[in-house]
Amino acid sequence: MRTLFGGLVTIVLTLTLGTAVVIASLLGVPTRKDSFYERLAHWWVSAISWAAGAKIVVHGGSHFRSARHVFVANHVSWLDVTILASLLAHFRFVAKAEIARWPLFGAVFRSIGTVYIERTNRKAAFDSYRDAAERIRQGASVVVFPEGTRGKGYALRPFKKGPFVLAISAQAPVVPTVVHGTLEALPRGRMWVRAGRVHVHFLEPVSTAGMTYEDRDALAKTVHDRMAQLLQEEYGVRSPEWKPRGNGA
Repeated sequence: MRTLFGGLVTIVLTLTLGTAVVIASLLGVPTRKDSFYERLAHWWVSAISWAAGAKIVVHGGSHFRSARHVFVANHVSWLDVTILASLLAHFRFVAKAEIARWPLFGAVFRSIGTVYIERTNRKAAFDSYRDAAERIRQGASVVVFPEGTRGKGYALRPFKKGPFVLAISAQAPVVPTVVHGTLEALPRGRMWVRAGRVHVHFLEPVSTAGMTYEDRDALAKTVHDRMAQLLQEEYGVRSPEWKPRGNGA
């Protein structure tokens, strides 16, 4: 019943609000802080999270949710996207380019300012990150999932470097963000939704002031370690030790 209700809400809202967003974009309605797009997007994701039965518990972060930051989060479920979007103000997501080709959803996400990353093309990926950095300088925050794809467990996987190059380029603080509870609600490969409590931990920001491109690995390692520590201390989840290598995006 929860899955049917959540699916119905998602379809109805996507067709109505999503269509309105696409039409507004075609008419040239500007994207800016507290714009028409942001209000509709917030209503959309909040309603989907509610329909999925997610009882959200927020830990920390009230003092920087509306500021210029790069929120780096773990990723195990599509609900991670709607839940984080319902909590943050004036945000942009960085998402894989495949989503841009989804019927309606791709156009909706693009209209609200999502930056698409072509993961198989390293140069194109970094060009997209430069675009995201410019949006941060204009006042937005950006949400990224540095593991790249949804995992099957809470243990952290290796991080891509691009999000940290983005943060350094924008000279924006990185907020390590841990979401726990969405795996039980809607894991990868399952179609039905289970209502439950979802915890979102916004850890203390990591400053990038004065950092350069050469500091990207150290920044990625610091953020990874803080998130892994939180997962182990709060939920008993042990993540494999990770040391950045190479120049992957």
